[in-house]
Amino acid sequence: MDKSNSYARPAPPGLSIRHGPVSDQMDVDSAPNGTVKRKSRTSTGQPVKYKEESDSDDGAPLAKRQKSQHKKIESDSDDEPIAKKSGSKLPPSIKDTATLESSDDDQPLGTKIAQRKAGIEKAAAKEAKAIRADAKTKKATPRKSIKEESDDEPLAKPKKRQSNGVSAAKKTNGVKKEPDSDSDAPIAKKAKKAAPVVKKGKDAAPVKGAKLVKEESKENSEGEEEEEYRWWDAPKKEDDSIKWTTLEHNGVLFPPPYEPLPKHVKLYYDGKPVNLHVDAEEVATFFGSMLHSTQNVENPVFQKNFFNDFKDILKKTGGAKDQNGNLVDIKEFKKLDFTKIFEHYKSLSDAKKARPAAEKKAEKTEKDKAEAPYMYCKWDGRKEKVGNFRVEPPGLFRGRGEHPKTGTVKKRVMPEQVTINIGKEAKVPSPPPGHKWKAVQHDNKATWLAMWQENVNGNYKYVMLAANSAIKGQADFKKFEKARELKKHIDRIRADYTRELKSEVMADRQRATAMYLIDKFALRAGNEKDTENEAETVGCCSLKFEHVTLREPNTVIFDFLGKDSIRFYNEFTVDRQVFKNLKMFKKPPKEDGDDIFDRLTTSQLNKHLSSYMPGLTAKVFRTYNASWTMSQLLQKLKVEDRTMAEKIKLYNDCNREVAILCNHKRTVGASHEAQMEKLSDRIKGLKYQKWRTKMMMLDLDPKLKKKKGAEYFELDPDLDQTWIEAHQQFLAKELQEKIEKKFAKDNEKLQAEGKSKLPDKELKERLKAVSELEAKFKKENKTKKVEAEGKGASIEKLTANVEKLDERIRTLELQCADREGNKEVALGTSKINYIDPRLTVVFSNKFNVPIEKFFSKTLRDKFNWAIQSVGDDDTWEF
Repeated sequence: MDKSNSYARPAPPGLSIRHGPVSDQMDVDSAPNGTVKRKSRTSTGQPVKYKEESDSDDGAPLAKRQKSQHKKIESDSDDEPIAKKSGSKLPPSIKDTATLESSDDDQPLGTKIAQRKAGIEKAAAKEAKAIRADAKTKKATPRKSIKEESDDEPLAKPKKRQSNGVSAAKKTNGVKKEPDSDSDAPIAKKAKKAAPVVKKGKDAAPVKGAKLVKEESKENSEGEEEEEYRWWDAPKKEDDSIKWTTLEHNGVLFPPPYEPLPKHVKLYYDGKPVNLHVDAEEVATFFGSMLHSTQNVENPVFQKNFFNDFKDILKKTGGAKDQNGNLVDIKEFKKLDFTKIFEHYKSLSDAKKARPAAEKKAEKTEKDKAEAPYMYCKWDGRKEKVGNFRVEPPGLFRGRGEHPKTGTVKKRVMPEQVTINIGKEAKVPSPPPGHKWKAVQHDNKATWLAMWQENVNGNYKYVMLAANSAIKGQADFKKFEKARELKKHIDRIRADYTRELKSEVMADRQRATAMYLIDKFALRAGNEKDTENEAETVGCCSLKFEHVTLREPNTVIFDFLGKDSIRFYNEFTVDRQVFKNLKMFKKPPKEDGDDIFDRLTTSQLNKHLSSYMPGLTAKVFRTYNASWTMSQLLQKLKVEDRTMAEKIKLYNDCNREVAILCNHKRTVGASHEAQMEKLSDRIKGLKYQKWRTKMMMLDLDPKLKKKKGAEYFELDPDLDQTWIEAHQQFLAKELQEKIEKKFAKDNEKLQAEGKSKLPDKELKERLKAVSELEAKFKKENKTKKVEAEGKGASIEKLTANVEKLDERIRTLELQCADREGNKEVALGTSKINYIDPRLTVVFSNKFNVPIEKFFSKTLRDKFNWAIQSVGDDDTWEF
C-alpha cells in the first residue's frame, strides 16, 4: 500500500488506524486563538518521556504505550511475510496458516478488519435473535405433568445442552431452578453432593479433562492428601454477599529492616562525602541503588519528586553533615553524587550471583521456611493459597505511564497501619514484637485478609487470595458468564443506540454516541477523578474538548491519558452520524477543558445499560466482544493435517485478530529486532547443520549426487562463507563454555562430597575437543567436504537426521512469523482478561493440543475452573 496516499480514501466505518501518522495536510481543530494545536503526531521537539514497564496482567490497559514513542506503522509491515524480509522463503504450509494481516492481496489491512467486524456483528445479531426466539418457543410450549414426564423418559436421563453450552434449566415441583454447572449429572445425583471435592494422590480417580493438565500429587504439612474444591459443581449460595463463615490466617510478612551502609560508602554532595541519619541514608540508597534504570533516574519529574521528599526527610532527621560535623545545606539535586552507593549495591548483587549453587539452595530453603506460615489460609475449612502476603518494601514510586508522582518516596509500612480481617473464632495473628495492629475486624462480606493505606496516592492495599483460589475463580467465572448473557441482548442494544444517534434529546444522543465508541472501539467508560491527588486520566464519558480531533469526512483522532497514565492515541473511521454528533458536541462556546459528553456520566450510562440485563455495565462490552469474536474465529478453523507448531500459530493468529479488533496494541519492544535476529541465526544454524549432514551422506556415497540431484546438496542461499565462518567460531566458543561449566560443576560436586578438586590439566585435556573442532571446520572450508561423524553412520540415519532438522527449521520459521506478527499486538491482555478461557480449552480438546501450549502453570492454576468444567468436551460454545 502506498504510504503517500494512505489517507486519500475514507476507510469503512469502524476502522481503527492505530498509532498511524497524521498527515501534515490534514484538517485539524484550531485552538481559540487560531493556532493549530496538532499538525503531526510525529512532531519534533518533544522531551523524552519515561514510563515504568509493568508485569501486572490485570492492570494492563487496552492501549499500553509511551507518550513519546508513538512510532509509525509501515504500511507493508503486516502484509509482507516475514520470509520476504529476511531473505528466506517460508514453506507453503506456513503460508497457508497466515491470517488476514499476512494475505498478499491489495486490500488494506484496516479495510479487512472493518469488514471482519461487520461480519461478526451480523453473526452476533443473528445469534441473539435465535436465542430469544428459542426462549419464547420453550415458554409457549405447555409443560407435561410429572406423571407424563416419568412415563416418557427416566428421571435420571441427562439434560441436553443448549446451543450456548449451558445445560437446560431444571424444575422441581414446578419451581424453576438455574443449573449449578455444565455437568450432565442427573438431578438426583447432584442433590447428594453439596460441595464436591476431588482427591489428589495415588488413589485419586481420574478427573474429566485430566488429559489436558497432569496434576501432581500434593501433600500438606501433615502428609495428608489435599482435596480440590470444585466450586463450579457446588450449589449456588442463597446469599452471595456472604463470602465466608470461618477464616484463619497468619497475617502478613513484613520486609527486613534496613541495613546501614558501611562507613566507607557515602553520599557525596558537591564532591564531598556527607554523613546522614540512618532514615535519610535509607532514602538515599533508594535512588543510588537504581542508577542503572536510566529511564527513571534521568526523568526530570522523577528527580524532582525524589529530591523534594529527600529534603523533607533531611529536615526531620537533622540534615546532612560533613566529616567535621558541620551542617551541609543541600539545595541542588545536580550536586548529589550517588555513585559510591550504586557501586556498593552492584558489588553485593554480583557477589550474590556468583555464590555456589549449594549456598543459593540453602538460602532459598530458609526463605521458603520463613514464608511458609503466610502462604496459605483456611477459608471455610479449606486450605487456600494467599496471593500477595508480603508487605511491599519501602522505595521510590515509579508508576505506570507518565505518572505525576513518579519518584516519590514510598514509606515503610508499619504494623500500626495494618488492619486484619479474620474470623471471630480464629486466633488473631501476632504483630511483630513491640508493635500492634491498627485494627482487627471480622467482616465476612469482604474477601481481603489484611489492608493498609499507602502514602503516595492514598490508595488502599489489600492482601487477597491467590489467582487460583475459589474466590478469584468465581469472580472470573461471573465476569465471563455476564458477557455470555450479553449476547442475548446485543442486537437490541446496538439497534437502540444506532437509532438514538439521531435523537432530538441531546442527553440520549450523547449516550448513544458514547455507547457506539465503547462497543466498536473498546474505549473504557471512564470515571471522575480527583485531579488534585491523582493523574488526570480519562475514558469515553470523561473526554475533554482537547482530547478529540475531527478530520472530514469521518475520521476521529483520540489523544488522551488513559488508565495508568498510558497515552491513548488512535485514529478511528466512524459512522458519518457519529462524526456529526462529535462535531456538534464540540461546538463553541466549548473550549479546552470542557467535557465532550457534558450531559452524560458513567453511572448514568451503566444505569441505562442495566435496563437491558441485570448487572450490565460498559466494561462488559470489552469482554463480550473479545470472547464472541474469538469464538467465531475458532469455529471456522480447519486444522486437519497440521503440525503442532502450525496449530499453535493458528490459535495465536486468532488471538491476534481479537487483539487488533479490540485495539489491544503495544509499542514495538526495544529488544524485538535483537530477538528476531537471534531467532534468524538459530534458523540459519540449523540450515548449516542440515547442509553438513547432507555432505556427510556424499562422503559415504558420492553417487547420491546423481540420484538425488545436485540441488539437494547445494548450500542454502541464506548462508554465505562469511556467516559460516562466524557461526563456526560461535560453535567453538559454545563448546568451550560448555566444557568449562561442566568442569566447574564437577568440582562443586566433589567439594560437596569432601573430595579433592580436579586438576587444571584435566580441564586442558577436555578443552582439546575445541581445538579439534576448529581444525575440522578449517579443513571443511578448504576442501568443501565433510567427513561422516559418529559410529555406525549410514545413509538411512543421516537421511532421518535431515528430516528432523527440516521439521525443526519449519517450527522455528513458524515462531519467527508468529513473533513478527505479534510485535505490535498485546496478546496477553486479550487472552488473560477478555477471552473466555473455556474457548482455549475447547480448542485444545478439539485439535489435540496440550493446554500447556497456551496457558503457563500460573494461568492453568488461575483457569483451573475452566479446564475442569469443560473437561474433554470439544462442543462447548461461548
